[in-house]
Formats: sequence, C-alpha cells, structure tokens
Amino acid sequence: MTQLFKLEDLENMTPDVVNETITSCINSEFHNEFLDFIESFPDHLHRTCEVGHLTGSSLMVRENDHKVLLMFHTKLQRWLQPGGHADGDPNLARVALREAEEETGINDLKIYLPPIDLDIHVVNPPGEKEHKHFDVRYLVLAPSDSEPVGNHESQDLQWFDKSELSSMGLDPGLMRMLAAGSEMLSNFS
Repeated sequence: MTQLFKLEDLENMTPDVVNETITSCINSEFHNEFLDFIESFPDHLHRTCEVGHLTGSSLMVRENDHKVLLMFHTKLQRWLQPGGHADGDPNLARVALREAEEETGINDLKIYLPPIDLDIHVVNPPGEKEHKHFDVRYLVLAPSDSEPVGNHESQDLQWFDKSELSSMGLDPGLMRMLAAGSEMLSNFS
C-alpha cells in the first residue's frame, strides 16, 4: 500500500528498520545484494564504512506539471537526483526528504512510501576513496509553485520535462528510477 507523508510526519514515526525498507523492494535487481551488505557491515548507516554506505534519494516531481527536478552535482559533475548519506539515521525516507529539502530549498515536500527503487553505484568524489552508495530511492512531490534555490552541493537545479530526460545522457540507474516514478504517478492519475 502506497502512502504519502510530509517530513514532520516522518519525524514522529518509529524509524524504519532497514531490513523492512529493503524488503519492500523485493522486485529490485539489487534486493539481495542490499540485504547481504547490511548483514555483512553493521556500520552500513555511517560514512565510516569504507566499502560503502546507505543513502536516501528523491525523484522530485512537481505536482502540477510532473516536471522532474535534477541538480548538477558540484563534486560529481553530472545531473543527479537530490539525496544524501544516512549518517546513522535508519529512517531512509526521512533521510531522502531531509536531503531533498536541504539541497533544493523547497519546503512542504511530500514523500511516497514504500521506496520506488534500489540502486548500487560506485562513487569516487575528490579527496575520498572510491566506494559504493547503496541508495534507497523515493518518489517525492513538490508544490506546484515551487522553485529550487540550491546550495553549495549543486551548480544548477532545473525542472525538466519527461521528454527532455532521455537525451541528457543520464546514468541507467537514474533512468530506471525515472521509469519507476512515472509508473507510480500513472497509477494515481
């Protein structure tokens, strides 16, 4: 069952158990690899886990026109969805929504539970060892009149029509997340 929440709703919820969150994405090709990772590395919620760590991210869609918000990431130099590190928080929906608000400056976001996608990707930020992000991805609705502000983590933030995304050279994981989000939105229309 899909439900819609605001950040303040998530603050008062009992934190998600990471296993339950991952299990809700049983159809993901990364499901078993996620479960193996969190079982093998008890510090999976912390950046100190050098092999990799859990992250939460958001496919942000504006309510009125269903445009998708992407940010041109300063460190990684590519278009990405808002998101970030769990930093010890086991409620990955809260992580995704908090990061979306911080990175875009947009308030009053609403997040759908359960997650729409799981992804594992290698990152190699400047000054850090190469490692994996085990990313739990959510569909997030932005208010119709929202315009992003951004912060130091991005060089640009833009709303894109779905038709523009296929020609942008986005990574396959982001394209898969866009397809999953579009499918979920079509179920609500």
